[in-house]
Amino acid sequence: MKVLLVDDDSIHLLILRKIFEKSNDEVVVAHNGKEALQYLEVDPFFHIIMTDIMMPVMDGVEFLEHLKESSQTCRIPTIGFTAGDVEYFREKCNDGFDSLVPKPMDFYDLYRLAKLTAGRQF
Repeated sequence: MKVLLVDDDSIHLLILRKIFEKSNDEVVVAHNGKEALQYLEVDPFFHIIMTDIMMPVMDGVEFLEHLKESSQTCRIPTIGFTAGDVEYFREKCNDGFDSLVPKPMDFYDLYRLAKLTAGRQF
């Protein structure tokens, strides 16, 4: 499985990357939505995208809007996670995320959710 992880928290990225790589998944990391979009312009073929909501430069809400506007990325399953109000972001994003997870989160539960969500697309 090919995964795009987007988060400004380097510790979260490191933990998630290690979990996915243990299963031989291919992982690409970005530190904000703008950086993630640059990766997607070069290679839009990911099985799943996992993104934090609150990030500098480009947050997860704006990033999701760009994903849904592009015919190449609009169907990629996307999981959001936030320390903010999950219901607020769910409404703000018009349920655009396949799942929205509150922080703090269990990284192994998030991994299992990603596998299940991506598996629905095959």
